[in-house]
Amino acid sequence: MSLNFEIQPAANPTPEKERAAKLADPGFGRVFTDHMAIIRYSQAKGWHDARIEARANFALDPATAVLHYAQEIFEGLKAYKRDNGVNLFRPDANARRFKDSAERMAMAPLPEALFIEAVEQVVRIDSAWIPGGEGSLYLRPFMIANEVFLGVKPSAEYIFAVIASPVGSYFKGGPAPVSIWVSEKYTRAAVGGTGAVKCGGNYAASLRAQAEAIERGCDQVVFLDAIERRYIEELGGMNVFFVFDDGSLSTPPLGTILPGITRDSIIALAKDAGTVVREEPYTIEQWRKDAASGKLKEAFACGTAAVISPIGKVCSASGDFQISGGVAGPVAMGLRKKLVDIQYGRAEDPHDWIRKVM
Repeated sequence: MSLNFEIQPAANPTPEKERAAKLADPGFGRVFTDHMAIIRYSQAKGWHDARIEARANFALDPATAVLHYAQEIFEGLKAYKRDNGVNLFRPDANARRFKDSAERMAMAPLPEALFIEAVEQVVRIDSAWIPGGEGSLYLRPFMIANEVFLGVKPSAEYIFAVIASPVGSYFKGGPAPVSIWVSEKYTRAAVGGTGAVKCGGNYAASLRAQAEAIERGCDQVVFLDAIERRYIEELGGMNVFFVFDDGSLSTPPLGTILPGITRDSIIALAKDAGTVVREEPYTIEQWRKDAASGKLKEAFACGTAAVISPIGKVCSASGDFQISGGVAGPVAMGLRKKLVDIQYGRAEDPHDWIRKVM
C-alpha cells in the first residue's frame, strides 16, 4: 500500500536564528521541529489522508477512546547528519515492531512502507533541525485510537503521527556508569501480557518503580520476572547485557521484554567479532555472586536514546554491590563505538542497517 503525502509547509517556521539557538543545547525531548506527519484510519476508508503539516495540537473529544482504554503505541528512532547527507538507522526494524505492537493492541496495523515514508518525509522537511556533532534528530512515530465512544472494544478509527525532536549527546563528557535499583515490589510484565509491546501503558506502570529508584539515590530501576521475582528482565526503558570473564555476553531472553533494536544490533556486532552471546535467564542472586567472584566483568543497559549505558552499581533491599569497580568497561565502550560509528556513517555497515534519506 502507498499513499501520496500532501505537503503543507508551516506558514510560520522557526526563524533560523532562533532555531540555531535551540540547537546549541537541545537536551533530550524538549525541543521540537516545525512539522509532523499525519495519516488517518477508519474501517470504511482504511489508511487515508496522508499529510505533512505544521506541528500543532490535536483536538480530542473527552470520550476519545485512547483517553479511556489506552489503545496507544509508539516507536523511537534517530536521523543522523553526515558529510554527504542524512541517515536513518534500521527504520525497517522499527516499522516491523510497530506493526507487531498494533496487532497485539488490537489496532489497525500500518503498512511498513507507509511507516518508513512518513518518517522520511518528516526528516526531509525538517532536515535543518538535525544537530551536528554527536547530536541527532529523534523521531517519535505513534498511533492513538481516536473513535469517540465509551465501551471496551477496539477502536474503529486511528491517528498515526510522526513528530521530531533534535537531541544532543545523551552523555555530556562521555557515558558515565549508572546505578540501578532492583525493584522487588513492582513488576513490569508477565507471560501473555504486553511486555514485548512498545505501548505507553508499560512505561506508565514503570514510573512508580523508577521514582522508588530515585528515592534510593539510583539512576534507573531494573525489574525482575513477575512469577518467581528472581530473573532479571529489563530496566524501565532499556535492555540489559552481562559480560563474563570468558569474554561471552548474556542477555535476558525475549518474551516478556521489549525486543530492542539496539539490543539486536549489539548481539549482531558481538557475534561478528566472534563473541559468544547467550539469550538466557539470569537471576539477581547469580548477578550478585558473579560480581563478587569476578566472573562478571561488566554489565550495561542499551536503548535508542543512550545507545549503551554502563552499569556501575546495583542497589537493593538485600544490599548493594559494584560491577567492574564502578567504572565503564572496555566491552561496553567498544560495542558502543562500533554501533555509533555505523550510525553516523564513520564505519562500514556490514548488515545494511543504514538507510540514506537525502
